[in-house]
Parts: sequence; C-alpha cells; structure tokens
Amino acid sequence: MSEQHHSVVIVGGGAAGVSTANNMHRKNPSIEVALIEPSEKHYYQPGFTTIGGGAYTLKRATKNQADIINPAIHWIKDYCESFQPDDNKITLKSGDVISYDFLVVCPGLQLDFNKIKGLTETLGKNSVCSNYSVDVVEYTWETLQKVESGNILFTQPPMPIKCAGAPQKIMYLAADRFRKQGISDKVNVEFFNAGPGMFGVPFFAKALTKVIADYGITTNFGHNLVAIDGAAKTATFETSDAEGNKSTVTKEFDMIHVTPPQSAPDFIKTSPLANEGGWVDVNKFTLQHNKYSNVFGLGDVTSTPNAKTAAAVRKQVPVVVDNILKLIESQDLVEGYDGYGSCPLTTSLNTVMLAEFSYDGKVTPSFPFLDPRTNSRLWWLGKIFGFPWLYWQLMIKGYRIDIPHKTSYAEKFTKEDS
Repeated sequence: MSEQHHSVVIVGGGAAGVSTANNMHRKNPSIEVALIEPSEKHYYQPGFTTIGGGAYTLKRATKNQADIINPAIHWIKDYCESFQPDDNKITLKSGDVISYDFLVVCPGLQLDFNKIKGLTETLGKNSVCSNYSVDVVEYTWETLQKVESGNILFTQPPMPIKCAGAPQKIMYLAADRFRKQGISDKVNVEFFNAGPGMFGVPFFAKALTKVIADYGITTNFGHNLVAIDGAAKTATFETSDAEGNKSTVTKEFDMIHVTPPQSAPDFIKTSPLANEGGWVDVNKFTLQHNKYSNVFGLGDVTSTPNAKTAAAVRKQVPVVVDNILKLIESQDLVEGYDGYGSCPLTTSLNTVMLAEFSYDGKVTPSFPFLDPRTNSRLWWLGKIFGFPWLYWQLMIKGYRIDIPHKTSYAEKFTKEDS
C-alpha cells in the first residue's frame, strides 16, 4: 500500500472525467491533476443508438484512453473503492490511498441488468438486445436484420436513466427500417414504459406522440419490465391500477430491446458523498458538494435534476473547472449551470428531432430560427458526423464549446404550441 497526493483528483474517465481533466490542464497547466480510471478504452456512448440501428459502428465509437488523456495528466489505472472526505482522501481497490486538495467525482452510473429476473442469462441471445451495453450493442443490429414478422418490443425502466430518449430512439430506427423493407404490416411494434408518458418535457412529448402515431406503434405506459424468459420468448411487466394495486402482464416477443434500470455505482451509494437516493449530493447550479466544499460532481452520477446526457456534461465541465480555480484564488463560486441537456431524438433513418431543455423542462434551443420539434435531416447529419467530431476533437480534448441557449426562447415556442 502506498499514499500519494495530487492537487486535483478526478474519479472517472468517461466523458465528464476526461473532459474535466483536459480542460483543467488547458486553463492552468501548473495544477497537478490525477485521473482515476481502470478502463483502457473510451466509448462515444451517444453513438450506441445508431450502432444498434445499423447507421454507425462500434469501431468509430471507440478510442484508447491513452490517446485522449493529455500526457501531463497523471492517469491512475485503478478503481476507486471508498471516500474519506473528512480527511481529503480516497482509497483505491489496490489499497493505495490518494489525498487531494480538490476532488471531482464523475464515475457515471451503473446498469442494473440483474434487477430484471432472467435478463443477465439471456442478454445478447434469444433476440434479447440492449444498446446500453458495449458488450451487446452490436447484437441489436444483428437481430434487427433478421426480423421479418412478429412482436417487436422496446422497454423503458423508471427514471432516472442515461439519455431518457434512447429507449425510443432505437424503436424509431427499427420502425423506419421495417417500413422501408415493406414489412410494417407483418410486425407489431410496442413500447412499454414504466413512466406515464413519452417524454419528460411535455413540449417534445406532444411531438413524439405524432411520430408514434405515424409508425402505428402501440404504447403501454405504467408497465415496468420485471422478468424475461429468453428461451420461451416472454417478457413480464408489473403494472398498477388506479387504486395502486399491482399486477403482472406477460407478453410474447420475437425481439425485445431492453433498457435496464440504472442507479449510482454501489461505491458511491455507500459513501459519505451520497444523498438518500445514492447520488453525489451537489448544488445544482455550482456543482459543488453540499457538505464538502472542496468536492465537486458532474455527469450522470450527481443529484442534479437534469437529463443525463453528454450535452449536459459539455455545459457542466466549465462550471466545475472555473469554480475550482475560483476557490484556489479565494473567490466566490459562480452558479453557472442551468440544467441544460440535449437529446438528439432519431425519429427515422435520416431525421432527428433536436430536443434541448434546461431545469423545469424549459425549452432552450440553441438555434431558435428552427422549430425544435422538426424532424430534420440536418440534425441527422449532426448525429452521425457533426456531434461525434465535436466530441472527439473539441470536448474530450478540453476545448470549450459554448453554443448559447436561452430560456426566453421557451416562451416563443410555448405560445405557438398553445
């Protein structure tokens, strides 16, 4: 066991961690930054939907961590096991202890496949798919190509989850493919959502309801997947009536795409940094921990009530970096994050609805001259080419991409919609 000290320690080497480390180095190269991340590979997770839909490849979505982390960053290839924030220390799986002046916590969230009975045994076979796992994302496309008829099911668990639009994005890609193949009348596409509606922001939920109707997709709200039998090709859902009485519904399938329940990583849930829900407890505007002033959090693991997307991370990174720099200079923090998130909803094999919103579901488009409810070919090109380029060449390398968005635009579109 050894002990070492670093000025800034970052736990997690995903989009949030690598972007924060590289941006911190760009803003002040004299600050020593350590990044704790065991994985040798880095994935462009926003591309997983289109990988499953056959419009992107896992190879394009994968890079070596060593190629994207600035050489000046001290990369520690280990797992963080526990936190001792009162002593400004963390303990790694190896037993090594790392002390810090400032800590940034951004390990993402965990996929709880095991919470659905029978899922882990059948995932990646028996036409049971999930774009959420790098291990089986390509199996979705492999299975889709073989569909000729039958019941094709798509599920969404209770919130919060990573990219709330992803469970239905792959559904639209599949439905459009069935239409182009001329087999729409031979397939029955159904959406089973544990939640009460299509999308958490009503403005976009209305627009997506029209997409659903156009494809003839059947929606089943308040249905939570609790068990799956891959060999028998059956999925069991729990549902409740108006009085709250629970019952189960079993549905046969020929293909099913499962979005797993998701939660904060277990080592976060049991730490002093977590709130009652298990998430890193931070101020939603400054991203500073509510108890430990030299601890910050960002990305999917935090308690902030925003969409868990890469676009949110893009807006959070400068807030965390700047506020750490302000604390070093004994200055006041800036409430710089307004909850912005973006969800490029793939509504067909060549169109995207670019949903942008901030806290409280305010519509905040970056391009107000375009109706954000439009199913646009332009945003499809952005999804396949533009956004990945921005991710790899700018965001991950620590450059800041500030495309302004304004909550005042929400009033314009809300009035037009009423």
